[in-house]
Amino acid sequence: MGAYILRRLLLVIPTLFGIMLINFVLTQFVPGGPIEQLLARIEGSGDVFETISGGSGDVTTQALDSVDSGYIGARGLPKEFIEDLERQFGFDKPAWQRFLQMIWDYLHFDFGESYFRSISVVDLVLEKLPVSISLGLWSTVLAYMISIPLGIRKAVRDGSTFDTWTSAVLVAAYAIPGFLFAILLLVLFAGGTYFQWFPLRGLTSDNWEQLSLFGKVVDYFWHLILPMLALMISAFTFSTLLTKNSFLDEIKKQYVITAKAKGLSEGRILYGHVFRNAMLIVIAGFPAAFIGIFFGGSLIIETIFSLDGIGRLGFEAAVARDYPVIFGTLFAFGLMGLVVGILSDLMYVFVDPRIDFEAREV
Repeated sequence: MGAYILRRLLLVIPTLFGIMLINFVLTQFVPGGPIEQLLARIEGSGDVFETISGGSGDVTTQALDSVDSGYIGARGLPKEFIEDLERQFGFDKPAWQRFLQMIWDYLHFDFGESYFRSISVVDLVLEKLPVSISLGLWSTVLAYMISIPLGIRKAVRDGSTFDTWTSAVLVAAYAIPGFLFAILLLVLFAGGTYFQWFPLRGLTSDNWEQLSLFGKVVDYFWHLILPMLALMISAFTFSTLLTKNSFLDEIKKQYVITAKAKGLSEGRILYGHVFRNAMLIVIAGFPAAFIGIFFGGSLIIETIFSLDGIGRLGFEAAVARDYPVIFGTLFAFGLMGLVVGILSDLMYVFVDPRIDFEAREV
């Protein structure tokens, strides 16, 4: 197992390098870089994309007159000032040098500083991370706590009325977009039209510091309930059906028939024999499920519930072309995703020690 893990860890290096290279190359072709953004603000044109799209006649003329300067929005600014900005941002160097320098810095865990916020990327991510981890972790845990017992029950009563109507509910839940369900929850339970049972925004109340330890825990989950429900709706459906199908496959096997013939109770058969085999793929997929929820719908959910997490940070960085934040978070979360893939394999071995990845040819 040790040799397998070592091989997987060594594969992380070229994979991560490829991810960074592809995304770096793509950004070179995207209009409206950080200097263009800054110059557009200095010129008072608001956003560089308004300039590119030609929002007004004067702005379009300005864009046409400044094409030769290399940056839209540079009209009226001294050339020396623009060159000084290029040096500060590092754009006076060729793209390949900037990429290699970025990778070298990242290998030393130096992720730089945000172009527009005067704060290091690490501090910025650490500031936003608790919100995204809270949403991703507890949504995944809640989805598993409901879906596993429900999936087992559906497998045992396969084809019954209970199985039919729960399947209909699950399909309907899977078809509802997470953002639409989030808006519905706000309207119904957060003071939109009907009830004001839950807070509208934030992860904690204003009086958080004055609360007792128990009060802080209650307040924390009180703010998380609606975002968690909105995030888990699709993952909950998938996990339930996966659990059901896994149990159905195992229930039909010969060892279950033999156990029934020996007079073992249904609970003993299900949880003493079937559970370990059937839950292999479900439990081992927990790390990947968490990462999926963590990255998946976090942007829209964070925006709707006014939560300042990684999703909003990444979106704002992409709009502002804040390259240190974009590539720093891409490197960190790309590495996290690759490591989670290794953890998923280790979960397989933990759930079923009979699995031997060493026996496979790589």
